[in-house]
Amino acid sequence: MRVIGEDGEQLGIMSPKEAMKLAEEAGVDLVKIAPTAKPPVCKIVDYGKFKYEQTRKEKEAKKKQKVIEIKEIRLSPNIDTNDLNTKINAAKKFITKGDRVKVTLRFRGREMAHMNNSKHILDDFAQALADIAVVEKAPKVEGRSMTMFLAEKR
Repeated sequence: MRVIGEDGEQLGIMSPKEAMKLAEEAGVDLVKIAPTAKPPVCKIVDYGKFKYEQTRKEKEAKKKQKVIEIKEIRLSPNIDTNDLNTKINAAKKFITKGDRVKVTLRFRGREMAHMNNSKHILDDFAQALADIAVVEKAPKVEGRSMTMFLAEKR
């Protein structure tokens, strides 16, 4: 196995017994850093300190990543133009914040018979937001609703 010392210098390739002996002499632990590598890489280090450093790095990485939320906007097939514009403005706000938007067109009762006539509402919605958003998933019928996903243009 390849062994790395406490201060990061390479000690070379040696048997596991020799590596354990070196670690015991230093009064610290022998930790496998990359067990899948050929040969496996081990480091002579204090295990508690090693675990602490690892968790600190993970926390730092979590702070830097942005969580993308999915906001839902519900429409009905007989929506009026002003109501549609209000919903479009709400979607604009969500998209400029960096969230994805799920636009759902809900059908109730007899509206189910005329689903294909209502697809233009979602198309108009996507067209109105074409300057800032792109259709991530095209309109698709799922049970009593038709859904479409919009995401920010890159």
